[in-house]
Amino acid sequence: MNSIKNDTIIALATSAGVGAIAVIRLSGEKAIEIVNANFNSKFGNKDLNTVKSHTIHLGNIVDDKRIIDEVLVSVFKNPNSYTGENVVEINCHGSVYIQQEIIQLFIKKGVRNADAGEFTLRAFLNGKMDLSQAEAVADLISSNSETSHQVAMQQMRGGFSNEIQNLRQQLLNFASLIELELDFAEEDIEFADRTEFNNLVTKISSVLKRLIDSFALGNVLKNGIPIAIVGEPNVGKSTLLNTLLNEEKAIVSHIEGTTRDAIEDEINIDGVAYRFIDTAGIRHTQDFVENIGIKKTYENIEKAQLVLHLIDASKINELDTAIKELTSKYPSKKILTIVNKADLLSEKEISDLKSQISNLIILSAKHKTGIHKLTTTLTQLANKGALSNNETIVSNSRHFEALNNAYNAIKEVQKGIDAQVSTDLFAIDIRQALFHLGEITGEVTTEDLLGNIFANFCIGK
Repeated sequence: MNSIKNDTIIALATSAGVGAIAVIRLSGEKAIEIVNANFNSKFGNKDLNTVKSHTIHLGNIVDDKRIIDEVLVSVFKNPNSYTGENVVEINCHGSVYIQQEIIQLFIKKGVRNADAGEFTLRAFLNGKMDLSQAEAVADLISSNSETSHQVAMQQMRGGFSNEIQNLRQQLLNFASLIELELDFAEEDIEFADRTEFNNLVTKISSVLKRLIDSFALGNVLKNGIPIAIVGEPNVGKSTLLNTLLNEEKAIVSHIEGTTRDAIEDEINIDGVAYRFIDTAGIRHTQDFVENIGIKKTYENIEKAQLVLHLIDASKINELDTAIKELTSKYPSKKILTIVNKADLLSEKEISDLKSQISNLIILSAKHKTGIHKLTTTLTQLANKGALSNNETIVSNSRHFEALNNAYNAIKEVQKGIDAQVSTDLFAIDIRQALFHLGEITGEVTTEDLLGNIFANFCIGK
C-alpha cells in the first residue's frame, strides 16, 4: 500500500454486474475538472468546477461527440467529502458495458484504477476519520445481522476512538512530566504527582481490562455465535438443524451414524447471527470414518460458544447420566439441555421433567413444536445488554491485541510505581503503552500496517 498520492482515482462503488443503476466514484484534486471535460449538462452549458458542493446534475457523459450514457453527477468539493479531496460520483445505467465505457474513458484521460480500500485510506490520511473508524467501514459493509451492524456503527461514530484517545492524552500528559524529570535527574526534582499518577494508571488499567473483556462478546456478535448441536445418533440433531434453517440442509435417516461430518449453516434470530453446527452422533463404534466424525464433534464442542445437547425423549431415564457425562467433560462450557421427540411424552412426564431440571427445553424438531422456546432462550443467552446500553464493545482482533499489549505495559508501570523504582525504568513501559494505544487510532502507523488493513476492503470503498 503506497502512501497518499495527488493523482485521481476511479472505481465502481456499487456491486459488479448488471443492475438498474451503477455508481462510479472518482477522487482526487482533478476529479471535478476531468469529469467536467466529458460532461454535457441537460440544462445549459453548466461548469461542474463552479457549481456548489453537494449538488447533483443531470447530463450526458461523452467521449468527444459520442454519448456514452445519460447520468446524474454528484459533486463533493474538498475538504467536505468522504475522502477530504474533490469527489465525483456518477450515477449511470447498470449495464456492464456502460460501466466499463465510462471507467475506461477516464482512465484514458489520466485517472488511475483505485486500489482496494483506497478511498477510505485517503479519508484516514486526510484526517476525515481515525484508523479504528476506517476499519469499522469494512465491518459495516460486511455486517450480516442487526447486532454486527450496531457494533460497526458504534465504532464508526467514534465512541471507541474517543475513549482510547482520552486515555492516551491523559497518559501522554503525565509521560511529558516524567520525561521532564529525566532531564533534571541530577536535581532530583519531581514534576509528576505520584499519587495522581498512580490513580490515573489504576483507572487506565481498569478501562483497558473492560475493553479487553468486551471482545468475547464483540467477536461473536460480529462473526456469528457458534453453536454445536450434539447428542447420540438418531436423537434428531439433523432434523433440528433443518427445522431451524427451514430447509433440508442435513440428511435425515433412521439409520444411525448418517451424519459423519460437521454440517454448518448460519441463521439470523432476533438480529443476532448464529452459526449452527450439526455434528456426528456420539457413540462407541468400530467404523473408522464415523470415528473421525465423532472426533470432529468434540473439536466443535471446544470451539462452540454454546452447546445444544439433545436427548431422546424415549431415554429420559438416562437423562441425568447424559447431562453429567457432558458437563463433567466440559465444566466451563455453556450447555443447553434439550429433550427432543416431545410427542413421545405425556403431559405429566413433561411437567415432571420441567420441575426436576431448570432451564430444560422440551421440543419436537420433527413436528416443529417448542422451537420458539429454544429461539427465545438463545436470544436471552446472546447477552445483548452491553450493546443495548451503548457500551463500547471491541470486535476487531487487531484492536484486541493492541489493547492487551497496552494493558501489559500499564501493569508494568503499576509494578514500577508500587516498587518505587527509578523513573527512567518505568518510563519505557509508559512509552510502550502510548505506542500500542496509538496503534488503534492510527496515531502510530506503518506502511505494512495500513497495507494489511486496507487490502481487506472492497474496491470502490
